[in-house]
Amino acid sequence: MTTQTTTPKMAVTHADLEPSSGRTDLRNKTCTLLMVLLTILLGLFCFIMCLIAEVTRSEVKWMSIAENEKGSSYECVYNGSGKKPLLCAACAFVALAIVKIVEHICLLITVSKSSPVLLNLDPDSASVKSLTFQVGFFYTTTWICFAVVEILLLIGVFVESGHLKNWSMPRKSCLIIREGMFSSAAVFALITVFLASALCLTTLHTQRISQDLENVQWESSPKHVSNPTLLQQQHINIATVTKENLATTRGTL
Repeated sequence: MTTQTTTPKMAVTHADLEPSSGRTDLRNKTCTLLMVLLTILLGLFCFIMCLIAEVTRSEVKWMSIAENEKGSSYECVYNGSGKKPLLCAACAFVALAIVKIVEHICLLITVSKSSPVLLNLDPDSASVKSLTFQVGFFYTTTWICFAVVEILLLIGVFVESGHLKNWSMPRKSCLIIREGMFSSAAVFALITVFLASALCLTTLHTQRISQDLENVQWESSPKHVSNPTLLQQQHINIATVTKENLATTRGTL
């Protein structure tokens, strides 16, 4: 008489049912780091453009053209058309705007990937207060520095574009950018970029905390879920073994 052997089936564990978050975390982390790298590169580009605009900004030379009873009459002449500082200021303006867009994309990605578990945290705890303060501080100061830089660059673009034509003709009044204005914009641009990068990294840390809390909640919750297919196969195997045991018992008797 032949005895049928059954292959033991592996039970379904919680690890099999747990969501595979490792690959998602790695993808989100890589995306955030790439955005931070792009932000830093754009910030350096904006900084260089502001410095070039500062060096090449338009200057004026005053000349005495006539003398009368009321005194001497003066007129001013630009030393250039202002195309180069205008182009540099416009490029810096656009680059910093892209930095702000990338920052908001990073925030949107983090908010969309965060777990609802964060809503259940105690708002009075020290860690939550510290994290909230960091995000609020970086977000507010980034907007302030961004606004300062964009206003300075807009003023530079407006002034430099006022004498693109007939720049060599003498004028009674000439508008120029004061020394150090583009340099100030460059400094604030760097501050904006570093604050935006810090904000992205802080949101990444928040997302990691959210994922950790979700994993802890998943592991702590009592879930007893079975695979219906495996249960059916197990019932068939049990029934087969039971029939064989009954047949063996009858043959012996």
